[in-house]
Amino acid sequence: MNSNVETTSMKLDTLKLGLALLIALAALVGFYFYADHSLLYRVLGLLAAAGISIAIALQTEKGRHIWGYFQDAQIEVRKVVWPTRQETIQTTLIVVIMVVIVAIILWLLDMFLGWSIGLLMGHGG
Repeated sequence: MNSNVETTSMKLDTLKLGLALLIALAALVGFYFYADHSLLYRVLGLLAAAGISIAIALQTEKGRHIWGYFQDAQIEVRKVVWPTRQETIQTTLIVVIMVVIVAIILWLLDMFLGWSIGLLMGHGG
């Protein structure tokens, strides 16, 4: 009996997701089909259809899991300790200085290798 309920629920969820996808695709086709109408109305219709599609998709098990994931992500973002402006400026300056130092080292290495290859090939020194 339990597996029968799960199968029915899965079929209903698949139907809901299909309906949500069909509404979204119909809105997208309508957006381009009515290209001669006002852009404002077409965008509003597209947004309304997207809202309806999302509302339908959130009624499924997968939709509830995705919604829970976004809620958990929002909670985790609140836990992040963001650097202060001073720390950000200092870190950025350190990165810029290190990039310049590495660029100079690579330039010197390139110059040395070019000189040594030229010497080996007999093009002067």
